[in-house]
Amino acid sequence: MKAGIVGLPNVGKSTLFNCLSNAKAQSANFPFCTIEPNLGVVNVPDERLKKLEELVNPEKVVPATVEIVDIAGLVKGASKGEGLGNQFLANIRETDAILHVLRCFENDNIVHVDGSVDPIRDKETIDIELQLKDLETVQKRLERVKRTAKTGQKEAQIELDILLKVESTLLEGKSVRSISFTEKEEEFVSPLQFITAKPVLYVCNVDEASAVSGNDFVEKVKEAVKDENAEVLVLAVATEADIAELEDYEERQLFLDDLGLEEAGVSRLIRSAYKLLNLQTYFTAGVKEVRAWTVAVGATAPQAAGVIHTDFEKGFIRAETISYSDYVAYGSEAKVKEAGKMRVEGKDYIVKDGDIMHFRFNV
Repeated sequence: MKAGIVGLPNVGKSTLFNCLSNAKAQSANFPFCTIEPNLGVVNVPDERLKKLEELVNPEKVVPATVEIVDIAGLVKGASKGEGLGNQFLANIRETDAILHVLRCFENDNIVHVDGSVDPIRDKETIDIELQLKDLETVQKRLERVKRTAKTGQKEAQIELDILLKVESTLLEGKSVRSISFTEKEEEFVSPLQFITAKPVLYVCNVDEASAVSGNDFVEKVKEAVKDENAEVLVLAVATEADIAELEDYEERQLFLDDLGLEEAGVSRLIRSAYKLLNLQTYFTAGVKEVRAWTVAVGATAPQAAGVIHTDFEKGFIRAETISYSDYVAYGSEAKVKEAGKMRVEGKDYIVKDGDIMHFRFNV
């Protein structure tokens, strides 16, 4: 599962990507600095992992990860191939969620492609380009489906109604994610990979003084997206880059304290991206390693076992499961067992975030 960082050129995408990953994307004060999408595998900060490490004292600890892609800056006309339009849109289609970076700071030394700072205009520029691309996709499909629907084929008629609903939504200047689809409708919509159907998180890139409580630009963004069911995150990206350069943990904490922040903004962003991708974590805990494993929300116990190894899923017998709160309350697996708090779950069990699991299988 991948989240793509998108935005106009020069809004701070590559600087943010550098903060998020150890891969140092080239960052410069001119458009189209990022041409190939950079891919970073980022550790997901999780306090529960630290607590389990204290209790188990394992040889190693392995956190959950999420993939972040830094995609080239998009400009007006991208849906018609302007700038790096076609490449940009192909790259974004391959991601599962969008981190939309908006410039919410004034700085005469950093050029803006449109000559002035206006995050709402910037957001609309990108929304329109993505919606135009989706409109192209839906209209191509409509041509084919209309012909089939004329023959009276029932499935084609159902699909036609759905596609017309998508088309009219896009023509109104709204994104596909604003439509609620039934499970049946989703079967027709999913294969078309609409870009504007992807969940989005807005990242307001502010100056250092606005890192804690935002600014007027941020308030405008919040007002503009209030009906979108999307989170808005405030981040001073240049400051985060300075924090990321500090090797020493205590130095970083002092820097954060001076700013009035409890933790680095990128940590909040990574956790939000993880949630946006509809992911959750379960743990395995033993003296060899304590490890966070990533599964989709709603995954069953056999599916969770399959994340470790396909054989675990094929030969799944049961999952010995402890809730995170019970593990911490009793302090060890042995004490949890003594208290009768370890549960034996079967094939239909839906994994809960924070479960500590041990799988029994037979291949």
